[in-house]
Amino acid sequence: MGYATWLTSLRALLIDLDGVMYRGDVALPGASAVLPTLAELGIEYAFVTNNATLTPAQYQAKLGRMGVAADPERVVTSSIATAVYLGSISPDGGRVCIVGEEGLTRAIEEAGFVVADDDPTFVVVGLDRNLTYERLAAATRGIMNGAAFIATNADPAIPVENGLNPGAGAIVAAVTTATGVQPTVIGKPEPTLLLAALGRLGVPPEEAAIVGDQVQTDIRAGRAAGIATILIAGDLAGEIPGVAPDVVVRDLAELLAQLRAARRPAPSP
Repeated sequence: MGYATWLTSLRALLIDLDGVMYRGDVALPGASAVLPTLAELGIEYAFVTNNATLTPAQYQAKLGRMGVAADPERVVTSSIATAVYLGSISPDGGRVCIVGEEGLTRAIEEAGFVVADDDPTFVVVGLDRNLTYERLAAATRGIMNGAAFIATNADPAIPVENGLNPGAGAIVAAVTTATGVQPTVIGKPEPTLLLAALGRLGVPPEEAAIVGDQVQTDIRAGRAAGIATILIAGDLAGEIPGVAPDVVVRDLAELLAQLRAARRPAPSP
């Protein structure tokens, strides 16, 4: 299928947040026009993010400050996917030691688990911008005592206004180094987030695409989920032999222009 034909038949767009919609608290080109344009063109959307720090309602508020009126039900985070995973392997709940922020803690508590450092069944590690040595020590003790090690994601860095900051993967690497144990990773590049989002939208993979800023996570996840892939070119894009995006654009503004052109009604004869 040619690119123009593919854009014409697209029913849903899964949109990464960090590095696509914004960097830190600064909206990126095209961000404010995304939802009105997709609504005009009849394309469904969901935001899919590895960032586990905020709840969907908090992401709604953050996007709202940038002029983006998002539905929190359309925000699927690695926290939510991690909580779903825990529920699938431990339906009766359990004790969870968490290295992370409110978005992760709340998702796990709402799934019926007890957040506690002593005698945990699971240790879940995500991005924690208030990380302390004691949190690393608690996670290490839990894993060394037999708790299963789960990572919300393994992103090495996250884009912010003035460059890159350490991501969840940097914290996960510290715990892996301390314990010698490799985690089960939930977020992208695994397909879990994308498939959960498509399930909410009721759209099959072959009629959807993901737009992200990293080959390592977003494009690989799209490939794993069986959906088309669109890469925002930038400092985190990266390259992986044998893993190439279907489309590369400069930013969301360029992508929206291409969508409009592809779906513009043909002129009357």
